[in-house]
Amino acid sequence: MTKTPAPARPGISMEAAQRRRARLSEQMRVGKMTRTLVTPEGAAIRLKLASVTERAGALFIDLAIQWAVMAAMWIGFVYLAASIGFGRMNVAFAFLLVFHFVLRNFYFIFFEIGRKAATPGKRALGLRVASRDGGRLTADAVLARNFMREVEIGLPLQFLFMGGDQVGAWIALLGLVWSSVFMLFPLFNKDQMRVGDLLAGTWVIKAPKAQLMPDIVSTVTSPELGSRFAFTPQQADAYGIHELHVLEDVLRQSSPEIKQQVATRIRTKVGWERGTGETDLAFLEAYYAALRKRLEQRMLLGERKSDKYDVGQ
Repeated sequence: MTKTPAPARPGISMEAAQRRRARLSEQMRVGKMTRTLVTPEGAAIRLKLASVTERAGALFIDLAIQWAVMAAMWIGFVYLAASIGFGRMNVAFAFLLVFHFVLRNFYFIFFEIGRKAATPGKRALGLRVASRDGGRLTADAVLARNFMREVEIGLPLQFLFMGGDQVGAWIALLGLVWSSVFMLFPLFNKDQMRVGDLLAGTWVIKAPKAQLMPDIVSTVTSPELGSRFAFTPQQADAYGIHELHVLEDVLRQSSPEIKQQVATRIRTKVGWERGTGETDLAFLEAYYAALRKRLEQRMLLGERKSDKYDVGQ
């Protein structure tokens, strides 16, 4: 007796069910890499963590840039040796070794300690380093996560190319297995963190490019809206550069509830009375424009307000 296939559910085709399963599977995959970051201002921002393959790709791009720079330096070194003679190349060779040391150890630190918090490789793939507590990325955190790279990558490579007799080979093998724990650490934690990230309190997140500035600033371009949101210099001085970046993130990707909470906090902080028909989004966009304009004016006078706690001299 042959079995007849079960009838399909009325109104749902097999193709639609497969698309639904695929969509749910993709949502679960993306959800596993999404984290909620609560800023010091109390704003909850959803961030997407970088995958291991994305981080590895960024690392290979950065290493390729370093190798290209060193190749150019070696070519220059050879031409210099041919012109002045190899007998006078001790000083130049010593300079080349120092340059290689600086490039290898401070390349990542130089770029990640900047405003974009990303090396050229990370920027090419839309990644950046962020603090896990929602605060500012400090120099100590950048130094800690990058100095650990020598243990995570340099140490296994040293054991890999270690030579010697049979005893030395076994020592190299055991050392390679032990040090590989550091190298493979991102594969065994849900946040894809390196050991350096764990010690420094950081993670690498996706930072997609977005054309945000013209949209925000254009909100108060008309004289009517500009007069409606006329903030005093004292009100604009309540926050600094760090809060400007946080407010930009809130305007870009937060929910209406978060925007409402942040708008309430800012109104209380600066003493702003909510007017009739005033929306939270319009208020935040107007205050963003006023804060940015005020910070730019102060920068022209040589005054830099890093955050709300910076009261100057």
